[in-house]
Amino acid sequence: MKAPTFNPDWEKEKEKVRDFLDNYYTEDDDGAKVFVYRDETMQLAQRDKVEMVVRLEHVREHDPELADSITSNAKRYVKLFNEIIQAMIMTFRGDNLPVVKDALDAFTFQRAYMDKHEGAQDRENVSIEERLKQYPPQLLQRFEVYFENDSLREMSVRSVKASNIGQLVTMRGLVTRATEVKPCVQVMTYTCDTCSAEAYQPVNGPFFTPPQNCPNKDCVESKAHGRLHMQLRGSKFIKFQEIKLQELCEQVPMGSIPRQITVHLYGEMTRRCNTGNNVRVSGIFLPLARSGFQPTGGLTADTYLEAHNVVNLDENPTYAGIESEELQILKRGDCYEILAQSIAPEIYGLVDVKKALLLALVGGSDNVSEGMKIRGRINVLLMGDPGVAKSQLLSYVHRLSPRSQYTTGRGSSGVGLTAAVMKDPLTGEMALEGGALVLADGGICCIDEFDKMMDADRTAIHEVMEQQTISIAKAGIMTTLNARTAIVAAANPAYGRYNPSKSIEQNVNLPAALLSRCDFIILIPDKADRENDKTLAEHITFVHQHGHHPNREKQETISDETLREYIQLCQTKNPTIDPSLCGRIVDAYVEMRREARHSTDPMFMSPRMVLSIIRMATARAKLRLADTVNEADVEEALRLMQFAKDSLRPSQNRVEKKMSPIDAAFAVLREIYHNQGASEPISLQTAVQRCARKGISEQALQNCIDQYSANGVIMSDRQQRIIFCMN
Repeated sequence: MKAPTFNPDWEKEKEKVRDFLDNYYTEDDDGAKVFVYRDETMQLAQRDKVEMVVRLEHVREHDPELADSITSNAKRYVKLFNEIIQAMIMTFRGDNLPVVKDALDAFTFQRAYMDKHEGAQDRENVSIEERLKQYPPQLLQRFEVYFENDSLREMSVRSVKASNIGQLVTMRGLVTRATEVKPCVQVMTYTCDTCSAEAYQPVNGPFFTPPQNCPNKDCVESKAHGRLHMQLRGSKFIKFQEIKLQELCEQVPMGSIPRQITVHLYGEMTRRCNTGNNVRVSGIFLPLARSGFQPTGGLTADTYLEAHNVVNLDENPTYAGIESEELQILKRGDCYEILAQSIAPEIYGLVDVKKALLLALVGGSDNVSEGMKIRGRINVLLMGDPGVAKSQLLSYVHRLSPRSQYTTGRGSSGVGLTAAVMKDPLTGEMALEGGALVLADGGICCIDEFDKMMDADRTAIHEVMEQQTISIAKAGIMTTLNARTAIVAAANPAYGRYNPSKSIEQNVNLPAALLSRCDFIILIPDKADRENDKTLAEHITFVHQHGHHPNREKQETISDETLREYIQLCQTKNPTIDPSLCGRIVDAYVEMRREARHSTDPMFMSPRMVLSIIRMATARAKLRLADTVNEADVEEALRLMQFAKDSLRPSQNRVEKKMSPIDAAFAVLREIYHNQGASEPISLQTAVQRCARKGISEQALQNCIDQYSANGVIMSDRQQRIIFCMN
């Protein structure tokens, strides 16, 4: 083996690295010096740690020039740090043998022992450090060095150019595929079957060709032609994982296809993210030379990112650090109304629609019992006439959710929604690549133009909306993938505008089995009303002129960043339902079923509605950061469900809107009177709850009681019960 030529710059850089590792220190609370990297090197020597993370802000404090050199030529300095740390470990150990903790350590111990006790007499006085120099440095190196630089500017995949080769870069993206963790060989050890000598082959790439003949001097001179056999227990392997990182939606220019980059994870960097995670990766941008026969033309080398730091942004929410002042104010009280107004404030009105979307963003609590799993995600279907901002609401939900996917019904096939079978170029095996529903696991999948989806593709949604899983049986791969996602969909009526004379299945052109899986089915009509149209037009012109909602200037809404942080904070809660409220939920469901049976209700009431009420009440409790669901949460859930039902009856809404609040409250009292029987009085609490579900205030109900009591139609007793005086 040819000896390396002397490089004065290399030796000078080694001195800089050694000076940093030896002399960099921080001060503890008592003012004592703590030599961070010297102590970590001691831990590496004792095998208490495997990785050393070198933070470039520490290097910059000690030597700014060295920090700039590491950023611009990181691969070179990885070798420098490895060499210096290995030398420091040998100094710490002295003439002691390495610590034995695995098979490779045992082989190293045996080699050093044999060299010491069975070697020639002229080698008896040679130190262990000199004897170990005959082995490849990668074989003896039992640690990993990574650079971490949080101050680097984040780049997109398409902004990384050829000028960044060898540099330390940071980028954010979505993990679209992650392979299994497999062993990657660094040094392959061989044993000769003739002279029993060991030969070593350092491997620097994904491919290598094993040597056939023994390179030992005795075998070559005697022409014994000894054959080499792999000694796997004496070789060194390291954990390896490959992921595909796709640039985020906001990083893709209009009309362009999202680009991907291959990221190689080694050692302790593996298993830090899964498919669908939003991650920030720092690493070295390197070329990957092709080997073997290649056709003429095309690229001469592929590129990849050798990861040095992987941060899973889904597991590290932004609120985990220093909370903003705005977020601290929100945590002090119930901010349900402000949060709802802050969702798409540029869109006029639709307050109850925004509240439903807010509950979908937070979600309920999953209930996993023996043999059964009940989903906690809330599915919402927005149906309405063209031009009522359905797509804008979906886009806003997509931006607010910490983890989400946005797609359209016509642009998504069943494979694009669930999973595609792809051939892994690394192993040649068939592997699954997740679709939109798999990538949105743990978040929200927004599907626009839901009614335009092909029937064959729509079948993939059924299992996801209720079971929260995707069953795959393709190309010999039979498995079940998690798709714990809430679906927020938008659809247009089949006849251009909603036809009240037809059923909801006919209006939206969706099967009843799919509609029953939606917790909210909300119709957003486009009705002609002079005053409402005037206010809407003034709002639109203001937003178009100033670029924001009028309430932004009055500080009546909160920022998107704070809203996203608060939603993440709410999702950490897991409230339980008070047993005393179970009777209220049961009575409400029975009443809904009775109304649906005795009326031409366009909304089919299934037993799934009981779970929908529980999910919505739990989500409402999460927004209060509470641990228990109270009665107000249940009543709000029932009110929103009644609002969704009433939205599907435009003709009835027009009649009710012409009525005064007092007349509307009396209509509710009369309805309760006929339903429960003429002989039973009406509880005031029941009347308040029923009026709240109809959008009638308690003050309007009290005015109604006072007015009709004065007329002798009804009367109220001391137990706050309402009695009709005439049939």
